[in-house]
Amino acid sequence: MDHYDSQQTNDYMQPEEDWDRDLLLDPAWEKQQRKTFTAWCNSHLRKAGTQIENIEEDFRDGLKLMLLLEVISGERLAKPERGKMRVHKISNVNKALDFIASKGVKLVSIGAEEIVDGNVKMTLGMIWTIILRFAIQDISVEETSAKEGLLLWCQRKTAPYKNVNIQNFHISWKDGLGFCALIHRHRPELIDYGKLRKDDPLTNLNTAFDVAEKFLDIPKMLDAEDIVGTARPDEKAIMTYVSSFYHAFSGAQKAETAANRICKVLAVNQENEQLMEDYEKLASDLLEWIRRTIPWLENRVPENTMHAMQQKLEDFRDYRRLHKPPKVQEKCQLEINFNTLQTKLRLSNRPAFMPSEGRMVSDINNAWGCLEQAEKGYEEWLLNEIRRLERLDHLAEKFRQKASIHEAWTDGKEAMLRQKDYETATLSEIKALLKKHEAFESDLAAHQDRVEQIAAIAQELNELDYYDSPSVNARCQKICDQWDNLGALTQKRREALERTEKLLETIDQLYLEYAKRAAPFNNWMEGAMEDLQDTFIVHTIEEIQGLTTAHEQFKATLPDADKERLAILGIHNEVSKIVQTYHVNMAGTNPYTTITPQEINGKWDHVRQLVPRRDQALTEEHARQQHNERLRKQFGAQANVIGPWIQTKMEEIGRISIEMHGTLEDQLSHLRQYEKSIVNYKPKIDMLECDHQLIQEALIFDNKHTNYTMEHIRVGWEQLLTTIARTINEVENQILTRDAKGISQEQMNEFRASFNHFDRDHSGTLGPEEFKACLISLGYDIGNDPQKKTGMMDTDDFRACLISMGYNMGEAEFARIMSIVDPNRLGVVTFQAFIDFMSRETADTDTADQVMASFKILAGDKNYITEDELRRELPPDQAEYCIARMAPYAGPDSVPGALDYMSFSTALYGESDL
Repeated sequence: MDHYDSQQTNDYMQPEEDWDRDLLLDPAWEKQQRKTFTAWCNSHLRKAGTQIENIEEDFRDGLKLMLLLEVISGERLAKPERGKMRVHKISNVNKALDFIASKGVKLVSIGAEEIVDGNVKMTLGMIWTIILRFAIQDISVEETSAKEGLLLWCQRKTAPYKNVNIQNFHISWKDGLGFCALIHRHRPELIDYGKLRKDDPLTNLNTAFDVAEKFLDIPKMLDAEDIVGTARPDEKAIMTYVSSFYHAFSGAQKAETAANRICKVLAVNQENEQLMEDYEKLASDLLEWIRRTIPWLENRVPENTMHAMQQKLEDFRDYRRLHKPPKVQEKCQLEINFNTLQTKLRLSNRPAFMPSEGRMVSDINNAWGCLEQAEKGYEEWLLNEIRRLERLDHLAEKFRQKASIHEAWTDGKEAMLRQKDYETATLSEIKALLKKHEAFESDLAAHQDRVEQIAAIAQELNELDYYDSPSVNARCQKICDQWDNLGALTQKRREALERTEKLLETIDQLYLEYAKRAAPFNNWMEGAMEDLQDTFIVHTIEEIQGLTTAHEQFKATLPDADKERLAILGIHNEVSKIVQTYHVNMAGTNPYTTITPQEINGKWDHVRQLVPRRDQALTEEHARQQHNERLRKQFGAQANVIGPWIQTKMEEIGRISIEMHGTLEDQLSHLRQYEKSIVNYKPKIDMLECDHQLIQEALIFDNKHTNYTMEHIRVGWEQLLTTIARTINEVENQILTRDAKGISQEQMNEFRASFNHFDRDHSGTLGPEEFKACLISLGYDIGNDPQKKTGMMDTDDFRACLISMGYNMGEAEFARIMSIVDPNRLGVVTFQAFIDFMSRETADTDTADQVMASFKILAGDKNYITEDELRRELPPDQAEYCIARMAPYAGPDSVPGALDYMSFSTALYGESDL
């Protein structure tokens, strides 16, 4: 519980010992309480025209204390003593304390003497008790009261603000956003909340306190610096300040409640008025519909046609099915709305609703009865009239149907019989027209019965005095006249079609003969033109000679072809003579072919022109092929010499690099002589390049005189130069390794023999079968395969080699060796890496342990070394090198300036980092 909580159901105050302890622990709280309680008291005392300056002094005589209680309670206290003596002051303070106790507040350890004596702690405790009773105790929010109610109110009001989290009455208010959020929630126009920053509490607090004092009549009870400068602001001061905000905004909540009550009453009244307007409109619309519908139902004038009467029946059914049911619903809804409105008016103490004159529910029921009476019998009258017209309409409809079918059939028939499409038709089209005409004649005969039926129905309608007989008679007469005309036109068209058919049959035979002979002749000419103009591509003399022979054979066929041309043109001339003699109007060209005499003559002339051109082109190509053959032979002769020479040199260099004849210096000398002889061979390569350029310019793509291409020669030459250079470099590196490591020539030969033994396929890798051979060398019974030599080992090759030489090859040890000989993890071991490793294992080389032992001697058997010792024992430049790179020594026996020579030694050999 808080320091000065009074007790009603719960104790509001703790014993005096707790107050003293709390105040002594944090004097800042006393300062905040003094300032806050003083401002709170003055906010009430100023209503009586007075205030206090010093809270523990100004309440000592009890006068202002009694006045404060009268202002905040609204009640009169006992008359105070006006004397200046101590007894008078104690009496006044006791009156005030008795009044507080009368309000159900239990005072603990607070006596009038302490207040009169100016005891700060007791005075603050008393004021806090008053604040709790009159400013906080009556706060109630959702069944919680006092402190919990005030806290819940703050949480509810600040809930929409993401950066505000009110959990208590001390540190939750330090950033000032809680105060600003309360003001912005109730008076958003007073604070621009969006511009506030959580990391600027002074500005936030000053803004809230200034706005509250200026616009909300809440005095400034705390300084922003006091809150920010305290790790945990005083809870009572914050609660007092926040309660002022609660009381300031509680008036606004009461006004809101009153406004809601007024709005609710007005909403009920507006809803009732809307129901009245809806009733008036619905009643008016329903009565108007009844007024319009009754005359329509009372009309009994019959129609002349069945369709019109059926439309009347359909309209009546639409009325019963579509129009009347919604009106029945409207009538029912009108009565429901009227009853509902009257009930609502009665429940809300309003006078009953009286509709306009003529719009009462009884008026609507009377009008509806008149509608029902007019409706009665209307449907029966409609059905009787429809049955009366049904018989006449059946005959009329039958006449119309048959007449319509006949008219639809005859539509366009006269125009069809009059057209002279046969004059421009082909023979096949004439035959098709004749068959079509025969079918039409059969159809015409079949329609004779329908014409007779139409005339009979028209006669019957006339006898029954049908109302539309004149139009029926006129239509029947038109049909009969048209029928007679169709018969005459049909006979005339048959005669014209048969005459035209005979002429076109003769012409068709000539057209067919022309097409049978013109098509193959035209194909022959097109093929000849295509062959004569074909751009030939040949690469040998034999090919051009074959083309020349074929051309001569073609020229021998030209006289017979000319005779065939003249015969074809004669057939076409005979067709033209028949057309001119009998005045036949030809509709188009020869149906069997699109080849015209003009095309035949034009293509024939073109063939005659292309023959000499072909002769000239063949002669020129023959000369060009003779020149290309000379170039092929010249290139082939040189390539057949250079290609084998390159291959021989490659093999010789390979043997030198593998075989171990003489010393490494002898091998190097021999290789350099080979290199010189190879370089001297370069002019012959250049000469072959010149011949190759001539072949390319002549577009020669193959050469039967050699299997070597220029690309083969170039690649072989480049590989030869690369191989000799690489081999020389390897021997030089072997010499450097031998000299640097002190390896004898016999050891070098032994290393080469071991490497070659397991390097079997000359590809730099060793397969499973080769690896078996390695195991056999160690005593395992596994079959061997033929051996080949490469110059590089893969991981398994190298491992087998090491085992055969006596190394203990566990997985970890082999991984360490592979990291040395194959640092790039390529999976292969070169001979140079093999030599480096073997020389490191066999030669007397320095190790990290040896270097550490040497440093330990220089350091006098210590685990560290100093700069002075290094400068004394080593040359200056090497001493400084070590000093710059040695890490400080961190062992238990370390001294200032000690250096770690052990980590430095391992770093030199790559076993750790410098």
